[in-house]
Amino acid sequence: MKQVVQNLRTGELSVVDVPAPMLRGRGVIVRTACSVISAGTERHTVATARRSLVGKALERPDLARRVVDTALRQGLKQTWAIVKDRLDAPTALGYSSAGIVVDSACADVPVGARVACAGQGYASHAEVVYVPRNLAAVVPDGVDLTAAAFTTLGAIALHGVRQAEPAIGERVLVVGLGLIGLLTIQILLAHGCAAYGVDLEPHLVDLARDLGADGAVSRAAFSPLGHVEAWTGGRGFDSVVITAAAKSNDPIALAAEVARDRGRVVIVGAVPADLPREPFYGKELSVRFSRSYGPGRYDTTYEDKGVDYPFGYVRWTEERNMGAFLELLRRGSVRVAPLVSHRFPLDAAREAYDILLGTAGERPAAVVFDYDTAPASTAPTIRVPVRPAATTTGRLGIGFVGAGNFAQHFLLPEVRRLGRFVPIELVGVATATGVRADSIARKHGFGFCTTDAAEVIEHPGVDAVFIVTRHDSHAALAAAALRAKKHVFVEKPLAIDDAGLAEVVAAAAGGTSYLAVGFNRRFAPDLVRLRRFLDEAPAGPLLMSYRVNAGPLTGHWLQDEAVGGGRVVGEGCHFVDAMIFLTGGQQPVRVHAAALGRAAAETVTATLEFADGSVGTLSYVTVGDRAVAKERLEVFGRGRAGVLDDFRSLRLYAGGRQATHERRWTPAKGYGEEVTSFLEVAAGRAAPAFTLAELATSARATFRIRDALAGRRATTVDHEARETDA
Repeated sequence: MKQVVQNLRTGELSVVDVPAPMLRGRGVIVRTACSVISAGTERHTVATARRSLVGKALERPDLARRVVDTALRQGLKQTWAIVKDRLDAPTALGYSSAGIVVDSACADVPVGARVACAGQGYASHAEVVYVPRNLAAVVPDGVDLTAAAFTTLGAIALHGVRQAEPAIGERVLVVGLGLIGLLTIQILLAHGCAAYGVDLEPHLVDLARDLGADGAVSRAAFSPLGHVEAWTGGRGFDSVVITAAAKSNDPIALAAEVARDRGRVVIVGAVPADLPREPFYGKELSVRFSRSYGPGRYDTTYEDKGVDYPFGYVRWTEERNMGAFLELLRRGSVRVAPLVSHRFPLDAAREAYDILLGTAGERPAAVVFDYDTAPASTAPTIRVPVRPAATTTGRLGIGFVGAGNFAQHFLLPEVRRLGRFVPIELVGVATATGVRADSIARKHGFGFCTTDAAEVIEHPGVDAVFIVTRHDSHAALAAAALRAKKHVFVEKPLAIDDAGLAEVVAAAAGGTSYLAVGFNRRFAPDLVRLRRFLDEAPAGPLLMSYRVNAGPLTGHWLQDEAVGGGRVVGEGCHFVDAMIFLTGGQQPVRVHAAALGRAAAETVTATLEFADGSVGTLSYVTVGDRAVAKERLEVFGRGRAGVLDDFRSLRLYAGGRQATHERRWTPAKGYGEEVTSFLEVAAGRAAPAFTLAELATSARATFRIRDALAGRRATTVDHEARETDA
């Protein structure tokens, strides 16, 4: 299918052929009929991408600061690679469209239904899109799909009006008469208000008048005193809704000047919010920000998982605002046809954006893409070839399922580097979105890209599969690949619960395929050196203390136990495995755990008792300061001691002497070594680094930490995972 994308480094726009999305979760697959370019948001996105690197940094200083922080923690080389990859990755444009459902997992939105679609990354300028249920609204009879394609933008305007809380007969000024502003004018009129507008562009002012505004004037001709007197009888506007995009503080200053005493100011557009104290204090003005198109925005539980808010508690959600705007269209209270100045087929995307940016004449209010809505004779293609298949034999066929930032920055570079020593063939890559799959396939040299994991797992040319998806899918995908007789590398964790682990163990048991988990710490050169140092002494138990300054997360999928397993299972497994490795593979047999404050069970101390008498304490901290190094491991026993600081410094103590190993710039955490090990084993050149029993026990130990936190009791760790009171 065709889709519009932009390269963030160069700003270049292109229409690419990518795999169509797969139906997943509670959502629908939609064949697009029309999509609308957001004149504000997309103009800013496209214009920013066309700036230099310095210009981009000046535009987004928050991201620039984040780059500096990453460089301090991961080193300049790794940080530059991350920045470069993100800039080179194509970005899907568009977030407001409408079309016809061709596949559905929602009983209330059947195949054949006409729907309006919303959401960045979902309602893109693409021939086929996947949209979660709460970002799709059924289009009522009497509303054509061109008008319905404006629904996301209309919901943004509608939510801004709701934030203003206008009453019938009130006078409202709209500052900024772009697409959102013109829709806001019409919604206010439908609400029984007197609506006025001001804008820099005279032709948009004229359009506002044509749509029924009670008054509209250009900013250059606007006289605060004169127009407040003429339009409000000198009392001032009850509300001012700012829908402009500006770098100056003029919209805010203007709103303060023209609002009535105790009036309301609502900020919808992207403007500086430097509130001048005197007018805002003197008039006791209320200021509200309007967040996109309503409650639910940026809530992954609502948007991605389709969990709705109770109607009685949240009357107007994103989806319900979309439905309300569609009803305004049905009644004729809002007209969008006068807003459309240009229509283009998708192939003419560059011309459309040139017009949007004003490089080809007067800036339009709205630009629409039209798509072929004729019934397709075949299903959308979910696998797209990128290059001809290799004709040579004897190579290890590699497939990737999932290829997010971690896979691209840590795993794929190592796989390609090792291809010089282990003959490999990058056969196929699967990701949730076609744009990402196509980009990664072309960048790294895969033979094909797809949005269906089964295309990679079941491909006869694939011998080994890397699974680098979200944690909740690891177990099922690993089990499927093992049943397909593939060697499997699963990024940690192997599973997020006992049921998933049991599925993987059953698939692996008795087979000849090799299963590895991305526990890179055990492959780190300094941890290997520490293990050898300890093993040189007579056998005996160890006392281990592993402190991890992980830092806080807010709203991250890892924190969702149903998706990421929570931080103890999703990340803590790394450090549990490292301690198992240092003991020589001893099994944890008992766990004690406590959480700080117990609010989210994220800052945790867990003590593991091992079969040989060793004791390991994991302190996983999310409430510290990031200036402290992330990881510190101290080990005592067998007359020796070792201290490993953030995989940069290792100090070994024996016989009253100290040996030190230092790394100045970049921590060495074993990513290259773990990939080397997996490929060597898969190619039959090395012995396995893991046993199935060891992987299963490691996973169960982290599950029991979670159980101990939930039940405030110690738990035993064995193959049956029985629990006993402390």
